[in-house]
Amino acid sequence: MDELYNIALHAVKVYAVNVLIAGVIFVVGRWVASLLRSFVTRIMRKRFVDETLVKFTGSLIFAMLMVVVIIAALGQLGIETTSLVAILGAAGLAIGLALQGSLSNFAAGIMLIVFRPFRAGDFIEAAGVTGSVTAVQIFTTTLLTPDNKRVIIPNAKLAGDTITNFSAEDKRRIDLVFSIAYHNDIKRARDVMMDVLRSEARILPDPEPTVGVLQLADSAVNFAVRPWVRTVDYWPVYFDVMEKMKLRLEAEGFSIPFPQREVRVVQEK
Repeated sequence: MDELYNIALHAVKVYAVNVLIAGVIFVVGRWVASLLRSFVTRIMRKRFVDETLVKFTGSLIFAMLMVVVIIAALGQLGIETTSLVAILGAAGLAIGLALQGSLSNFAAGIMLIVFRPFRAGDFIEAAGVTGSVTAVQIFTTTLLTPDNKRVIIPNAKLAGDTITNFSAEDKRRIDLVFSIAYHNDIKRARDVMMDVLRSEARILPDPEPTVGVLQLADSAVNFAVRPWVRTVDYWPVYFDVMEKMKLRLEAEGFSIPFPQREVRVVQEK
């Protein structure tokens, strides 16, 4: 009886020691995981990484480390963890295959947030959509089109396409084409067009506006008119110059031709 009691007492002592060590492993491991999460998030914030990605990365690091800590604590208690690791691996593989589309959007979202080809508020063209960026999230990016439609684009599709950022630079060139008739004076027309551009205060003097003969078309001489403006003034100046140029050319006596076709009817005798 005493021998059985001693065996039981020894087993309790060994198990108690294992429980104590497992508890220490869990507490210390949790502390280390929190410390690493804080360190990583602090570094990311110093580099001005998007706050959404900072929080997500911190939570992901903490969760992964806690899984390792829990497995180590269970192993100290004598619980077989090999099968548990195999189950977690199989579950991770199954989840990864089931969510491969979402994972590709997630990876693309991280790339967009880290490399920042555009920011919230930028006016872009991508994935066949043109609009202002209202939100860049982990899985999707939201655009607001000029006619006030909200378009939500998966990040994988966005990152895999050509992105044109109209707001990235503070200056933009307006490309306009104006036409005069062949009998009009080309040099005088150029002077008139330059005068219209100089009268517009929002057009930048540097780079200097360009006016030149672009094409000798079938029914007109086409001029390329290319002023530079601040990006925020692009469309207001575009519309105003179009209107002013037409009125001024008409006032100066220039003909603004349109395509014409001459049809001859031949009668057989």
